[in-house]
Amino acid sequence: GGWYEWLAQSAPVQGAEEGLAALQAAAGLPWWAAIVCGAALLRTAVTLPLAAHQSRLLAKLENLQPEIKKLAERLRYEVSVRGKQLGWSEKVARFHFKKNLRRIITELYIRDNCHPFKATLLVWVQIPMWVCVSLALRNCSVGATDSEVQEQFSAGGALWFTDLTAPDSTWILPVSLGLMNLLIVEIFASQKTEVSRFQKLATNFFRVVSVVMIPVAASVPSSMALYWLSSSFVGLSHNLLLRSPTFRRLCCIPRTKSDSDTPYRDIVSALTT
Repeated sequence: GGWYEWLAQSAPVQGAEEGLAALQAAAGLPWWAAIVCGAALLRTAVTLPLAAHQSRLLAKLENLQPEIKKLAERLRYEVSVRGKQLGWSEKVARFHFKKNLRRIITELYIRDNCHPFKATLLVWVQIPMWVCVSLALRNCSVGATDSEVQEQFSAGGALWFTDLTAPDSTWILPVSLGLMNLLIVEIFASQKTEVSRFQKLATNFFRVVSVVMIPVAASVPSSMALYWLSSSFVGLSHNLLLRSPTFRRLCCIPRTKSDSDTPYRDIVSALTT
């Protein structure tokens, strides 16, 4: 469609194409290796610092919960006393409680500089970046911008996917991608002790997305499937790295009650039980 073509020819996608070509030329790598290195570079230079920032915010939020609980109890008492004095109905008292609690929580977020919305920054950067690089690889694979690059792509693969412009007929890349993404989802799910209804829904949604991505990855050029798999693998490595107590201290992530001294043992036991 028109919007898809517009997006595929947009400046960020063109920039991603030029960046990939520059990396491949500068490093003198075959195209498959340039794609893997490009994915690792982007994830490490852009998303790892953002993921560390997100972990820092989430740790601060977790450490705020006991204080919020204490202040909420005090507020509930104050509202009940005030309500009796002014003859408030239960509905009015609840309204005043919720309004003041929201104000108190916002003040705490400002004081500790940890508004939950800031923790979503990673998603707002990661998804557009992933889309731009995917479309750049699609352009290179179909010769949308340069037929010479398409020729290089058709001979730039390795092992069983020698032609990067063709889908992976063996389904090895797509199935590996699906398994990798499912593993990421399960590791995330294993870290939550108390799971809310929304978190359960989100976990199931991402499980479905991981499975749906298998046939999608099998129908696109293998250059895209290779990038998706590399990006997910590096993402999984970063996820595991951010569990390390030593690395967390290096990134100035505050200690929390849910922190574990044996995170990797915990993951293995959560996945095997």
